Amino acid sequence: MNPWLKLSIEYANQQSYLDDLFKVYPTIPEWIRDINTRIWSDVESAYQNQDNTKLIKHLIELDLFPIKDSYVAYLKRDKNSISRNPATINRICGRIYEMWIDKVYENCSEAKETNRQMGPAFRNWLRKKSLGIEPIKLNDFLSSNANAILDEWDAGMMRFAQEHLWYERNKGLDFIGRFNGKYVVWEAKFLTDFWWHQNAQFEDAISTLYTPNLKAIPIAILDGILYIHGGNKLHKSITEKYSDANIMSSLVLREFLYQI
Repeated sequence: MNPWLKLSIEYANQQSYLDDLFKVYPTIPEWIRDINTRIWSDVESAYQNQDNTKLIKHLIELDLFPIKDSYVAYLKRDKNSISRNPATINRICGRIYEMWIDKVYENCSEAKETNRQMGPAFRNWLRKKSLGIEPIKLNDFLSSNANAILDEWDAGMMRFAQEHLWYERNKGLDFIGRFNGKYVVWEAKFLTDFWWHQNAQFEDAISTLYTPNLKAIPIAILDGILYIHGGNKLHKSITEKYSDANIMSSLVLREFLYQI
């Protein structure tokens, strides 16, 4: 078994793994969603006048709809369907009128779900110099051969990898670094539970490990339930099918990078 994968499994099962991981992936919402004041004014007016059509039209302009309903996504994608389906609109609005307008606002401004904050959380952790160096922009990254982490958006990461590392996939990378003169690319995922989306995240990270012709060391930085003993599918995958791959927890990443 890859020694860094083995170390990660031992860390998760023998030490304060979750306590330490919270420094990388804090899950406490720090902000509520901003709501466009113009749109909200229109929502309030439609709510007070109980104009169902206008209420739905304005609410679907917001990032978050105030109630969960399986038909809302369709209305968002085909706004013309609002006028063709009055019974559906009346049903949804009836549920909304059961709430005070303050509660409607509260629901529309809820913080993003924890799992959607994970990517930015890892990037913020890097920017705190958690790996000993502060991520830098492309020009600074290219002007030196020192240890460095590239701080660019997905498109910039992919362009650099294609031009300098023979990266051939049409997909952005999470991160690119250079340590001891060697380039490293990685995907970082926090797998919080067993469901299809998490499995897709796992496969996405694994696929980076097997990118052909890549002139860099690929890593899958994975945290969460895959390190739990007990025969779950993801644990079985990393201990059997991918046991020799560069899979590791973010909590052992620093040690790995400085010894390559």
